[in-house]
Amino acid sequence: MPIAKVSFEESLGKSVLPKLCCGCASCVVVCPFNCLEYVGRKPALVKECKVCGICAQICPKHNLPMPTLEQVVFGRERKKGEEFGVYRDVVIARTTDDHIMEKCQDGGIVTTLLVYALENGMIDGAALSGTDEKEPLRTVPKLATSANEIIGCAGTRYTYSANMLAFREGVLQKKRSLAFVGVPCQIQTLRRIQALPLKKYSDALGFAVGLFCSECFAYKGLVEKLIRGEMGIDPSDVKKVGIKGKILVTMKSGETKTVALKDAKKYAYSFCSSCPDFSAELADISVGGLGLNGWTLTVLRSEKGEELFRKAEKEGLIRARPIEEEKGVLDMLVKFSIRKRENASKPVS
Repeated sequence: MPIAKVSFEESLGKSVLPKLCCGCASCVVVCPFNCLEYVGRKPALVKECKVCGICAQICPKHNLPMPTLEQVVFGRERKKGEEFGVYRDVVIARTTDDHIMEKCQDGGIVTTLLVYALENGMIDGAALSGTDEKEPLRTVPKLATSANEIIGCAGTRYTYSANMLAFREGVLQKKRSLAFVGVPCQIQTLRRIQALPLKKYSDALGFAVGLFCSECFAYKGLVEKLIRGEMGIDPSDVKKVGIKGKILVTMKSGETKTVALKDAKKYAYSFCSSCPDFSAELADISVGGLGLNGWTLTVLRSEKGEELFRKAEKEGLIRARPIEEEKGVLDMLVKFSIRKRENASKPVS
């Protein structure tokens, strides 16, 4: 794919940064001249731009060529009726590992697949999100290179984490094969990197797991204002946060406190409204809870993703059920996918 020779100031600086930048840090990671730094959750130009055009070609918010990327990843574009993107199968699944089940958000599928891939030499690290040791519930990028580190990152977080920074760390450490776990915009930028290709990074990608995402929230808003301020909960007392039609805050004591989802909406990032992708349509495997308790809705998209899942299932590490047993969940996936695409088509205010 040819690279457009346009400067950072003329491309991302004008069309993305003012309203659309999601802070994924991808432009910072791939800049070959180190002209950009990640400052305050956004890219900042710290040297004269050399006008290579790479940043604009990998940005998930700048002229995203979904049909082209579908061809790159799956060898075809989506068919009519594939409202949530290209896929090979959709199942409901959960881990059979009690330890992972205790730590995970829903069914523990992502953690189980990452540990299985690591222990069987398919990957030697995973770029994903964890939490800050000093600020509970603050999401930060993590490079996990052991099963314990992967399990330590289990669970869903609803504040944005620039996981591409962890992926870069793995590349700098010369990891041969990395799993990547992230929200749709992060998966999009990974696929744009493969499409160019930027071989330094594309060659290091083992597989990508995408997380269903309606929107992300600002840490100060969700954690400091809503959870600590309005709900009166000390973040250090929280085991996990979930969204099942409302905000569920599960305490380490076992108690669960709730608040209406609408009370959190004001803390959502505005850039999410321009994203057309609910279910990480370019991932090898996409996952989400969608109201399920103790199970994960799992979309097997690529041959690579399905092969990984089936191997783990055959080993008895995963239990899967047909989606037909939860028809309403599939309907929700279609509904949310269509709604997000329609909302993204509206002008940005």
